[in-house]
Order: sequence, then C-alpha cells, then structure tokens
Amino acid sequence: MINQGSCLCGAVNVATNQHIEDINACHCQTCQKWNGGPFLSVDCQDDLKIEGADNISLYSSSEWAERAFCKKCGTHLFYHLHHPSTYYVPIALFENSNLSKLSRQIYIDSKPDYYNFVEKTPMLTEKDILNLFK
Repeated sequence: MINQGSCLCGAVNVATNQHIEDINACHCQTCQKWNGGPFLSVDCQDDLKIEGADNISLYSSSEWAERAFCKKCGTHLFYHLHHPSTYYVPIALFENSNLSKLSRQIYIDSKPDYYNFVEKTPMLTEKDILNLFK
C-alpha cells in the first residue's frame, strides 16, 4: 500500500510503501524546539519518494542528520538520518494516518513535565538511544 501525503500548501508531496501504523514520539530538545513539542513521526526507512524537491529547504541539525521543511509554507517534512539512510516523517503529513497509534517514545528523559501521553509504550532515554548505535 502506498501512503501519500503533502505539506500544507501542496508544493511538496511524499509517498512511501512503508507501514505508517506505528508512531514514534521524540522528546529530545532539538525536536521540541523544531516542533514546539514532541516530534510525532513514522519510520519510512529509506523509502521516501518526494515530489517538489525544489521547494524543500534542508537544515543540517547534527553531524549525522538533517531536517527539511517546505520553503513556501514552512511545513516540517522529515528528519533524515544519514547512516543508515532513514527518513522519519511527521505522521500528520499522511492522508490516512487516523488509524496509526503511538508505539514508542524516545529521549524520554528530556520530556518536559507539562505533557504526558496516556498510551503505554516503550520509553527509551538518551543513553538507551546512543547505545543502539554502538
């Protein structure tokens, strides 16, 4: 099944064959600053087709990743991990995301006290995440 989505103005369209049922919530400080709260995304692996790439602005947010947004409307489009190449796309971009569920939270030790999710999910700290890449 191809999952399709777009930015607010429609200048950038994305599509993936990956399942979008499982939502990740990242609570790191960079994602909070970028989103105004947690980054709710789906793992599209290296399977992201993009139309309207000339309307995308990239920001190198670390040595290992970049973030993208639409130049026209400012919609956040993806977080791209360079190695291995993996795209995390905001769940709200996809047209048929209403059946998705929160399945994992990362950087839980950076989550501020002013919000909590009721779903019971695995919760990984920054140290847990860094250990995955060793």
